[in-house]
Amino acid sequence: MPLAPLNGDLDDHGIIMSYTFNVSITVTIENRTARLTILIDPRKKAVFERLCDAEDSTPSQVVRRLIREYIERTTGRPWHAEEEAMPEQPFGEHPRSGHVSGQ
Repeated sequence: MPLAPLNGDLDDHGIIMSYTFNVSITVTIENRTARLTILIDPRKKAVFERLCDAEDSTPSQVVRRLIREYIERTTGRPWHAEEEAMPEQPFGEHPRSGHVSGQ
């Protein structure tokens, strides 16, 4: 399928084509007031910060993304910022320890 021409582009017959698009995007802003403090090896932190910088992300952005992905993978459903904190409930076996949550 051929791509639609951009504003002012010529079509195959030399005719100027013009398109207008109206797009509406709704973004829910999360309440980012909780702080998470972790201790990691300084060398690992330095590598992490360099990798974040290479993808033009802040370490906080990457950690938030990793936490969201972990929540979605563990609960089996998409994360929505408007959801309240989930009550403790078993989600199955812990991947590393073999411990089953909620026991």
